[in-house]
Amino acid sequence: MNPDNFEKVVSAPAVALDSTVQASRDFAQKITDQKRVKGANKFWKNLGPGLTTGAADDDPSGIATYSQAGAQYGLQLLWLAGFTFPLMALVQEMCARLGMVSGRGLAANIRKHYPRWVLYVITLLLFITNTFNIGADLGAMAKASQLIFPNISFTVLIIFFTILSLGMQIYSTYEKYAKYLKYLALILVSYVLSGLLVHNSPLLLLKHTLFPEISGTREQIILICAILGTTISPYLFFWQTSQEVEESILDGKLTIRDRQEVTKRDIRSMRVDVWSGMFISNLVMYFIIATCAATLFTAGITDITSAEQAAAALRPLAGEFAYLLFTFGIVGTGLLAVPILAGSSSYALSESFGWKFGLHKKLKRASAFYGAIMISMIIGLVMNFVGIDPIKALIYSAVLNGLIAPVILVFIVLMSSNEKIMGSFKNHAITTLFGWAVTLIMVVAGGATIWALFG
Repeated sequence: MNPDNFEKVVSAPAVALDSTVQASRDFAQKITDQKRVKGANKFWKNLGPGLTTGAADDDPSGIATYSQAGAQYGLQLLWLAGFTFPLMALVQEMCARLGMVSGRGLAANIRKHYPRWVLYVITLLLFITNTFNIGADLGAMAKASQLIFPNISFTVLIIFFTILSLGMQIYSTYEKYAKYLKYLALILVSYVLSGLLVHNSPLLLLKHTLFPEISGTREQIILICAILGTTISPYLFFWQTSQEVEESILDGKLTIRDRQEVTKRDIRSMRVDVWSGMFISNLVMYFIIATCAATLFTAGITDITSAEQAAAALRPLAGEFAYLLFTFGIVGTGLLAVPILAGSSSYALSESFGWKFGLHKKLKRASAFYGAIMISMIIGLVMNFVGIDPIKALIYSAVLNGLIAPVILVFIVLMSSNEKIMGSFKNHAITTLFGWAVTLIMVVAGGATIWALFG
């Protein structure tokens, strides 16, 4: 036999075995990849109100606040991102659980169990605060757009964004609207990317992440209170609770009794949704502070009064790509947050006064609900043309948040701990303890804000 042929005969089984092994590995890898994709899809599908609520917290006014923190104090206040995460997540989880188990929104629950005059005062303050915030956010979106499209006037842009936001809420079905909000939340990735594009010392990041540092000046106290106010905000409480109800209605649970049929599995899914959404929200805060610390603070640009100003200042320092990511983020988060601000006010008003409400209803069937959204949006729009300083408006809204957030938190903790309302899904004793701790922190923050501003 020819030696070459002999070698081929001898090596043929080995080659076949190697091919079989490789094919098996490829098949196993394919199965693994499919499982990962399936798991990721399942995780994304389970995200809903928690994700959009957390994303809405990083609205243009919040971006301006976090940018100022990084620009004025560098990495000194970076620890706040980790500090506020569990506090925010615990509160939003209590709100979500209350909405799921009771089948009612937050205002409807307060109306059912407590004196109505308390609810009316809270709702009025919420409407005023949210309207200030809407005005500031609409203005920031228009000004940020002008950084990319300088030839389009501010008036045209702000009217466009107002009409777009109203149109999505009024003329879109809730199912489509919820998907729109969910996918819009992905815009927050732009802030993570912009943070990764700038240089920060890993050791300094770790130090300021783990070890709190406060200088105690009036300016810093106001800024810390503003961060707490824009992170643990009353409008998020109302929106989270009402959206859990909307999700139940979308699943076909049209009556309160049907919506009250909640399982432990439902609660677990909600918890994943809420904690994921709040983690993303605080992660974005972290990267905005880090980005502005590495660029603006380092360059000596310490006075940032708006989100669009922060974006413009980043352009020569962080590069064109980071600047564009930051700017697009302002517009995207504004489109996400403005409808939620207006919607939360309208839910609170509708539940307080017994109006028909819900984004799942058509305009004709819930005219007062949509009317409240329109009024809030129009007032916010007009604010930008009557000489009201949007930064002062945000400061005043932070003060109002500091006043009403602790009051609302008292009711949230009491109701979510009440066995008659929550049954077996009432707060664990540790959750209640942390709930009161958050309430105390917000009381101190509100008092400190008022002292720093007027003391």
